[in-house]
Amino acid sequence: MEQLKRLGTGIGWRPEIADAVERMPGIDWVEAVAENVCPGHLPESLLRLRERGVTVVPHGVSLGLGGADRPDESRLTALAERAEALGSPLVTEHIAFVRAGGPLTASPSLEAGHLLPVPRTRDALDVLCENIRIAQDALPVPLAVENIAALISWPGEEMTEGQFLYDLVDRTGVRLLIDVANLHTNHVNRGEDPAKALAELPVEAIAYVHVAGGFERDGVWHDSHAHPVPRAVLDILADLASRVSPPGVLLERDENFPEPGELERELAAIQGTLEKAGEVPRAADSCPSATTAPDSGEDGADTGPARQRLALAQTALLSALVAGTPVPEGFDRVRLGVQARALAAKRADVVAKVAAELPEILAEGYRPAFLAYAQRHPMTGGYRRDALDFAEQLLLAGLPEDAETRRRLRDWWLERSGPAPLSQRPTARLARATRRVLLRR
Repeated sequence: MEQLKRLGTGIGWRPEIADAVERMPGIDWVEAVAENVCPGHLPESLLRLRERGVTVVPHGVSLGLGGADRPDESRLTALAERAEALGSPLVTEHIAFVRAGGPLTASPSLEAGHLLPVPRTRDALDVLCENIRIAQDALPVPLAVENIAALISWPGEEMTEGQFLYDLVDRTGVRLLIDVANLHTNHVNRGEDPAKALAELPVEAIAYVHVAGGFERDGVWHDSHAHPVPRAVLDILADLASRVSPPGVLLERDENFPEPGELERELAAIQGTLEKAGEVPRAADSCPSATTAPDSGEDGADTGPARQRLALAQTALLSALVAGTPVPEGFDRVRLGVQARALAAKRADVVAKVAAELPEILAEGYRPAFLAYAQRHPMTGGYRRDALDFAEQLLLAGLPEDAETRRRLRDWWLERSGPAPLSQRPTARLARATRRVLLRR
């Protein structure tokens, strides 16, 4: 592996805390969600941080490298463009699948709107390795992939998380983004020992570390990124730092943002934990290169059959989560129910952000109406399309009952699904017919 710049101490950059991040002392780098950054219109805050020498790393959430399909070329191109626009030393993504169905299964495509775990099997590993090699070839900088948190476990797994990640690094040379909060989540939800996972990891391949908070409810840990970092997560960070000097450590917070002083105290607690372990990450020219290298022994194998098997398994799971189909054999029905409700709740929250007018128009009726809609209509085209489909379904049902609210919703829908965009879609004829019906209401 080629050497990477040491990152130091960082924080997740979000628009809601952009001003606070710029003023925070001791910030060497930030991480920005790649899909929320437009290369041609970079936020002024990120530009100012870059001018000060603060490194910016794009963190992708939509590639679905653990899915059965090969990575989408347009998504890879977009991620590469963001890395180049930000002058980033690396990019990161997740070991997860985010969609299923489609041609491999001759079934409708489904979107999870969330990161879902891949089974730790040889089939899934073969597919993931090939997908990562495709991504590595398409990206202008090194790639690091993150272990994810999960509420559910796949039946019939063949490896532990540490063994799975070790083989992944050995076969592809990819770097790792280790999220210690996710190790804690998997400890609570799946009974997995964080210390054992760390002992099995190729720690020399770590690019940097995530630290985040969550909360426990009814014996389930929710990786919310909206709560303070608990002591248990800091203890795992200390264990990791006792094994290797982390090139970078980053505090993640995605919502429910506290006052800047609280974020600074959390960063201080992270640094204090590292100091006790004897390793505080400092920004520097480079970090030691890893000793592992890609193993070509399994490269070039035909992954077609493995992709087919993985596609069928992932589609069955995702369909149970978002479309109400039967729970696949071997899964915990209670945990799948918790995960399904969490997916629907997150979907409602994100739609409320990307289409903020909807909760304003529908007021208290927004959330129950959306959750009822989500039970019958899986997401197939992203959150913005989901918002339009939700509004359309309400209007076709003659809802909301209040005429003025229905008029405002109709006007909103018509404004955002106008004739020019719709005429470019295969369903344009149906959409135009729907519009004529809605206009008569």
